[in-house]
Amino acid sequence: MKRGEFIRLTTGMAAAAPLLHACEGKKAGAATAIPGKIVGASAAAGHLLRDRAFNAPGEFEPKDVVIIGAGVSGLSAARYLMQHGVSDMVVLDLEGQPGGNAASGGNAFSKYPWGAHYVPVPNNNLTEYLSFLEEAKVITGYDGAGLPVYDEFYLCHDPEERLYINGHWQEGLVPNFGLNAAQLAEFRQFFTLINHYKNLKGADGLEAFSIPVDMSSRDESLRALDRMTMKEWMDSRHLTGEYIRWYVDYCTRDDFGTPLDLVSAWAGIHYFASRKGKAANAAYNDVLTWEHGNGFLIDALRKDLDGRVVTGALATSVKVGPEGVKIGYLDVATRQVKGLEARHCIMAVPQFVAARLLGDTERGKTVTGHFHYTPWMVANLTVKDLHERAGQPASWDNVIYGSPSLGYVDATHQQVQQQKYRRNLTYYLPLTYAPPGIARKEAYHAEHAFWSEKVLSDLQRVHPDIREQTERIDIMLWGHAMVQPRPGMIHGDLRQALSESIGTGIHFAHTDLAGVSIFEEGFYQGLKAAKKILKQT
Repeated sequence: MKRGEFIRLTTGMAAAAPLLHACEGKKAGAATAIPGKIVGASAAAGHLLRDRAFNAPGEFEPKDVVIIGAGVSGLSAARYLMQHGVSDMVVLDLEGQPGGNAASGGNAFSKYPWGAHYVPVPNNNLTEYLSFLEEAKVITGYDGAGLPVYDEFYLCHDPEERLYINGHWQEGLVPNFGLNAAQLAEFRQFFTLINHYKNLKGADGLEAFSIPVDMSSRDESLRALDRMTMKEWMDSRHLTGEYIRWYVDYCTRDDFGTPLDLVSAWAGIHYFASRKGKAANAAYNDVLTWEHGNGFLIDALRKDLDGRVVTGALATSVKVGPEGVKIGYLDVATRQVKGLEARHCIMAVPQFVAARLLGDTERGKTVTGHFHYTPWMVANLTVKDLHERAGQPASWDNVIYGSPSLGYVDATHQQVQQQKYRRNLTYYLPLTYAPPGIARKEAYHAEHAFWSEKVLSDLQRVHPDIREQTERIDIMLWGHAMVQPRPGMIHGDLRQALSESIGTGIHFAHTDLAGVSIFEEGFYQGLKAAKKILKQT
């Protein structure tokens, strides 16, 4: 999660273990005694779109704008349109709550994330994003130099992050405990290269690595990085040690759900080199977080939408008609197919879903052939006091070296009270052990006991009493959590082609059109689509 640590590093791979096949999960013993369940996302309802045909709606309710998808992109578009006088709209979403991959949950002890759980301090040129954060009271003002001041309650509290490595919890996620001089030198070399890219501009005068990605330079020397994998780039720089490989692989799986031998080198470098934000009370590598993660930002995006978000609504078709765009959707609760007719439709959904809704076979084949979506498992554990190994104390972000998981974040970490009788730990596992399609099928067939055992077996290495101290485990499965930025994704032509509006009425907005699934990309994808509509009004 945190990208920095240059100062600590300059002073001072284990392969991801494959998951057992889903059928083996039924053999899990101790975990079966811990209560919990598998919750969302609504894969069964969503697969209805793939597996069956729906009748056309009998009538269509008129709307100015219909937005399909209430994730970051859809809500960002809706918020922007509302602020610019477009109020006759509806946002449809299959799930029971809006948020997409930034959805959240909660229990008696705290809220907790079900997906994205933080945002880094933003780059200062993102004026619309900064304005949103000010509106959400995340930014409380600006100092005399014009730098934003962030609410201290939303900056991640200390201790922020730790890594369990060589039998010890070290501070920070960049490996250093137990490394020899040559291994530490590899990290210095790596971050020297990253600093070069962070400050580099292309021949076109644009920053080499920017956010959103489409603001980045298209200099050919930089585009070439998108034609190789991160592993190939590291090979060419002789960065081959176990620890540096593990760290970069951890980072690319964290942000992209993609191992370093599959991720584009451009995307891998972007992870480190694109963050340049300055603040009065925070550094570019600090993070903003909340009990329920980015669910806080989802609440801020939707706060003025006044019932315009309709959940439990599965879009079934999108067609251009003589009067506008006709949208069919299934009310999941009543099983009734309903219709809307709008001047504009924003499809804020993954491209494989957009292709099905449009009935566009060729678009579907193109997406299937080039877009790969990583499945994830996220678990929330409610725990009592846990035994701690030696070293850095319990932190917000807790990572285990060599684990196929990304470790866990403590949702209660941001609470101000000192005494906490229970904690909610959110555990993240990108299913990158196999091609996405295979991993996805196995994930959907695995039972709660399998996933619980998987989590407990991993965490038992650092908390030997985890089984006795865990009161409940709930599991969230994300079948298509994020698109993988493989070589050719960022600087190829496909993203731009799929982003083009259809006629004047159908527009697209989703992070898979950016190639990088981060909050800022979703936010600006929504703004981009909304601005297309406003140009026509």
